[in-house]
Amino acid sequence: MRKFTRRDDPAVLDQRSWADVPGPFIAVAEALAAQSDPSAACEVVGRKLAADGAGLVEALDALRLTRRVVTDADPTFAEIRALSVAWSEETLGYLNQLSCQDPLTGVASMAHVRARVAEVFRGEDRRGRSPSDTFALVVVDVTGRHVAHGADFEQALRLSRVAETVRTVFQGSETVGRAGAQRLVILGKRHPSLGKQVALLETLLLDRHADIATRVWIEGLPDTERSAAVVLDELSRA
Repeated sequence: MRKFTRRDDPAVLDQRSWADVPGPFIAVAEALAAQSDPSAACEVVGRKLAADGAGLVEALDALRLTRRVVTDADPTFAEIRALSVAWSEETLGYLNQLSCQDPLTGVASMAHVRARVAEVFRGEDRRGRSPSDTFALVVVDVTGRHVAHGADFEQALRLSRVAETVRTVFQGSETVGRAGAQRLVILGKRHPSLGKQVALLETLLLDRHADIATRVWIEGLPDTERSAAVVLDELSRA
């Protein structure tokens, strides 16, 4: 993992100049010099440093150095919060990609859903069958009626509540996972009663979650694993 270079040796603190500003923090320094709000720049830096493998303490130390170079003061709470939240979100997103379980909703992560789809394609190929004939995705679109932009935690709670109802209908070997901010996907076998299960799920969602707008449909698997990955990408983005 790459780390940025720190140049905050106490022996040279009194001789600091813009050359002492860590590279990723140049935009923060420019915002401070222009006396504008550097919070947005702090968010960008926080995400970049997390992606590059820098620790949070190291990032905050570099923010403090940048502040002192430009204003001879310590960072404000808003600046620390912007950098810390962005760093945490980027780190959590990376961990979610590795985990089998989405930590906010308790359902399978998209990484795990992808792995299960890959297993299905390999297994059906060995049996000489097409996965599009034997498996399908059931998609549950979950949209709260009063969803504020950026209300990630509230939306995760909605998904978690809906997932509990989903599991009362799909109690077998199906994989229930999260697809993006507002969808759940259920990977399971095609069978004659699948349509009835979906209809039952729609009824239960309406009865139990009248405050949440939901839509349910069956999404067929395409013929190739690569195309299936594209379908999952599209479901996660929408």
